[in-house]
Amino acid sequence: MKWMQFFTPVASINWEEANKLVDEHADEVIFLDVRQPGEYEGGHLPGAKLLPLGDLDNRLGELDSNKHIVIY
Repeated sequence: MKWMQFFTPVASINWEEANKLVDEHADEVIFLDVRQPGEYEGGHLPGAKLLPLGDLDNRLGELDSNKHIVIY
């Protein structure tokens, strides 16, 4: 990934919209937690995938690009 990709505009949604997305497309949504492992262990959304922000560049291939990805 090139660093310029971090400046690509993305849509922002609130929790209400995220819940609606899950209700309508449950099998097509990945909740991606980009915090550190200790923060994740302290509490996270059920089923969320941990991929710390510092590892994101090298691990993007682990994500299904055909799914909606909600990053928090």
